[in-house]
Amino acid sequence: MTTAVHLVSLGCSRNDVDSEELAARLDAEGFRLVDDPDQADVIMVNTCGFIEQAKKDSIDTILEAADHKESGRTRAVVAVGCMAERYGTELAQALPEADAVLGFDSYPQIAGKLRTILAGGRIASHEPQDRRTLLPLTPVARQAAARDLRAPLAVPGHSDYRPLSGPPVLRRRLHGGPFAPLKIASGCDRRCAFCAIPSFRGAYLSRPADEIVTEAQWLVGEGVKEIMLVSENSSSYGKDLGAPRALSGLLERLAQVDGLEWIRVSYLQPAEITPDMLEAIASVPKVAPYFDLSFQHASAPVLRRMRRFGDPEQFVELISRVRALAPAAGIRSNFIVGFPGETPEDVQILADFISEARLDVAGVFSYSPEEGTEGASLAGQIDPDEIDDRHEMISSLIDEVCNQRAAERIGERVEVLIEDLDGDRAMAGQAAGRAAHQGPEVDGTTSVTGLDHPVVGDLVDAVVVDSEGVDLIAAVV
Repeated sequence: MTTAVHLVSLGCSRNDVDSEELAARLDAEGFRLVDDPDQADVIMVNTCGFIEQAKKDSIDTILEAADHKESGRTRAVVAVGCMAERYGTELAQALPEADAVLGFDSYPQIAGKLRTILAGGRIASHEPQDRRTLLPLTPVARQAAARDLRAPLAVPGHSDYRPLSGPPVLRRRLHGGPFAPLKIASGCDRRCAFCAIPSFRGAYLSRPADEIVTEAQWLVGEGVKEIMLVSENSSSYGKDLGAPRALSGLLERLAQVDGLEWIRVSYLQPAEITPDMLEAIASVPKVAPYFDLSFQHASAPVLRRMRRFGDPEQFVELISRVRALAPAAGIRSNFIVGFPGETPEDVQILADFISEARLDVAGVFSYSPEEGTEGASLAGQIDPDEIDDRHEMISSLIDEVCNQRAAERIGERVEVLIEDLDGDRAMAGQAAGRAAHQGPEVDGTTSVTGLDHPVVGDLVDAVVVDSEGVDLIAAVV
């Protein structure tokens, strides 16, 4: 009987891509992927190490997986992913329930390592290091260096795995549906004072456009209609490829992929956005008019302490340019409240900006000091109770503004990607999906009425007739 593996993917869509690469390697090496952890010989948890809550969720998931060693057929629990990479031996010592804690560099040999563990052997826990030092400081020198280092250096999202026979293995989809993320780069060169990601994800490394287009074609063959380009900072794409207009050129090439209907770009850093990026997202066929702008705050003093740039006037001007190019565009962002030194006046500046910006969707996070970041050592740390109060105030404002923005779309004509069919509703000609301005999973949905035999993956034209919070209700044209 083949060895069964249950793979749990936590955190962001970038991690989901890594999980599908791991699944492809295991599948090609004779392992069997199962959805039910009770039927798994090995449970592998792809952890998230971004913020405190994400780390807690990862630890809880590992402990839950370990329970299956007592109650089911599970013989081993293995932790991989960002938290395993970031903490390595420290995590292994704190969680003896995990039979191995493996970093990114173990991914190319993941099948062999699982076999060793199941045979009773022990795999040394990952020793963390600053992955920014593994590639040259100069971006244009990184591609050649990464090729030279590929054997000892694994860069998730840059898979070139080739089995003993057959074509290269890209990914093994773990979830169906017409949407899939597609990684265009990994790592980050920015030094935001609140973020530890660059230290364990490494320096920014773009994937060549040919690889990305090939993977997009493969995804279409797997039934995908919409891809979302993901990375730690998509506006940096191509800086290490020596290619001008790299992101715009990539979008133009992807638009030529037969069968691909929507292309979405995630996580744009406002300080790096160029006019041609805005124009490409607004005008290239198949590219959704969707702008994921990482503002993080609006107060200039807070942004400077965060080692970011901008102010309310610059951000409003950027949003105005977006809406001039694409009046119906969806605009989302994220904000952090409670960063060291943030004053009540800074919070009011943020609130005023949110009211003026009229974003479609926004998330707000309470600041938590992360080990190894500049923010953790700054003066002016704010009492957690005060941070909670600020979070509640900004969250309530965001809900109000975004609900109003959704209501403003009543009467607007939208194209909707059908994603979910409930049996009874489908019989009545109804289905749920997303309009072009709505990103997957976190940006709300659009329920469509008046459909004739709806099918998942269909793109239908409809008119918005009502809203419920950020969710829309639309009728087929």
